[in-house]
Amino acid sequence: MDRRPGLSARLKLTLSYAGFLAVAGALLLAVVWAYLLRYVPDNSQGLLGISPNRYLLVHTFAPAAAVAMAFLLVFGLVGGWILAGRMLAPLTRIRDAARTAGTGSLSHRIRMPGRRDEFRELSDAFDSMLGQLESHVAEQQRFAANASHELRTPLAISRTLLDVARKDPARDRGELIERLYEVNTRAIDLTEALLLLSRGDRGTSTREGVDLSLLAEEAAETLLPLAEQRRITLDVTGGAAPADGSAELLSRMVTNLVQNALVHNLPSGGAVTVHTEADGGASVLRVENTGPALSPELVATLTEPFRRGTERVRTDEHAGVGLGLAIVQSVVRAHDGSLDLVPRPAGGLLVTVRLPATP
Repeated sequence: MDRRPGLSARLKLTLSYAGFLAVAGALLLAVVWAYLLRYVPDNSQGLLGISPNRYLLVHTFAPAAAVAMAFLLVFGLVGGWILAGRMLAPLTRIRDAARTAGTGSLSHRIRMPGRRDEFRELSDAFDSMLGQLESHVAEQQRFAANASHELRTPLAISRTLLDVARKDPARDRGELIERLYEVNTRAIDLTEALLLLSRGDRGTSTREGVDLSLLAEEAAETLLPLAEQRRITLDVTGGAAPADGSAELLSRMVTNLVQNALVHNLPSGGAVTVHTEADGGASVLRVENTGPALSPELVATLTEPFRRGTERVRTDEHAGVGLGLAIVQSVVRAHDGSLDLVPRPAGGLLVTVRLPATP
């Protein structure tokens, strides 16, 4: 933003200091005149014929007062310039750090020494902001690289299949079309997941009253065929859990959690329990499933995009793109909620979502 040049903060403070000293000196001289000189007799004899009169005192005092005022002005300018420079030195460091960050270098930190004051609090807040920005930028760069890799894979497979079909016209086209359809479907699913994740990261501006218990019942009804196919018991319990947010995003969040619990379960005879309730000022959704034992280290990475973990990668028709729980976390964050993942001692996962309840 272009601005017209103006006085620096240091010069303004210097002029303020000097002006304050000049005003203080002028007031002191006014007090001397008002309470001392005005009572001195103004005649040729002076006080009792032996003391100087007002005329002599004024003409003697005036040059000394002018010298004192000039000294106060010069002292105020010089001292004010030095004091202002010392006071504004922390701002100079913060300015230099901001310019360094503006060039793209987010690793720089101010780390201002000294006891806590307004400038130190500002520098600490700036360092904290730089740390968050650096972490966010690194996460976005990692996400972009992973997304590019994931999108490139189905495109490369499609190109290979088309090259094979072009070089071998006698090859079974039915099989080729079927494989291309599967690859294209996976690419579309990945693209839609990326778009949904981006929407969740931007937040939601349209909010309405949503009952998490109804969304849980809809998700269970939709995924019941998958549960029956895998011979998994799917139960929905609890009561109403009103929340305020985007019905579409919250529905996708619940569906992702239930589908994740079904897919990453025991091969047969597993169970998934979906529970909703209103707990004080929060609406709670819990999704608990059976499955293989998970380490806390692995669970901590499940919400990262494309971080599925070796133990959880699927190779069947329900292989995901590694964005299920990342989308859930993004939607929860957009609704000012919290997401908690805890491995069950007997195996499986317990996921708890807390959203602000509707007033």
